[in-house]
Amino acid sequence: MTESPLHRTRIKICGLTREADVDAAVEAGADAIGFVLYEKSPRHVTAARAGELARRLPAFVTPVVLLVNAGPELLSAALDHVPNALLQFHGDETVAECERAARPYLRAARMGPGFDLLDFARAHATAQAVLADALVEGYGGGGHVFDWSLIPADLPGRLILSGGLHAGNVGEGVVRLRPWAVDVSSGVEIAKGVKDADKMRAFCQAVRQADRQCADAVVRQPDAGGH
Repeated sequence: MTESPLHRTRIKICGLTREADVDAAVEAGADAIGFVLYEKSPRHVTAARAGELARRLPAFVTPVVLLVNAGPELLSAALDHVPNALLQFHGDETVAECERAARPYLRAARMGPGFDLLDFARAHATAQAVLADALVEGYGGGGHVFDWSLIPADLPGRLILSGGLHAGNVGEGVVRLRPWAVDVSSGVEIAKGVKDADKMRAFCQAVRQADRQCADAVVRQPDAGGH
């Protein structure tokens, strides 16, 4: 999990449903945009709608398709409509189910008491990253922050910090945990599935400020010889 002091934390904004919000998220500085293909979510969009929105993204901004225990038909539709998508499995999928599409994927972990994130990350070694989210009823963090001390310092692979993040607390998360990326949804909304351009901009600015804070702290450290 340890990153370089000069690491640039990636930013994923999830649960977008409107063209204007996609454009504003890109303008704010998001590296990835998430589309929820889970029918029980208030941020749900169809595979076809995700494809429409994803086509607005410029080069180097990654579309992410969030799936929860999806069957083969939905998975196939997601890949057809968003062919360049990074898959995010957010349900009870096994490693084999995550790997069946033979595509890069993220694996969400629901962080509750007694949950062993270290074993989970090792089991999902083929994932591009593990996304740590709060444990709530249903799937998704529900805008709640989990106990960050549950994340082990020796976590293998890349960590995406999620769960109740917003402009007021994401900086602390970046400085404390140095995740590879952060993920936000409700923390930049004015209603479920409706993002706020100012909140998205403030969130991205808070991440960049935290990155600068970490880099400045390293520059101020004396070298091993005390010079």
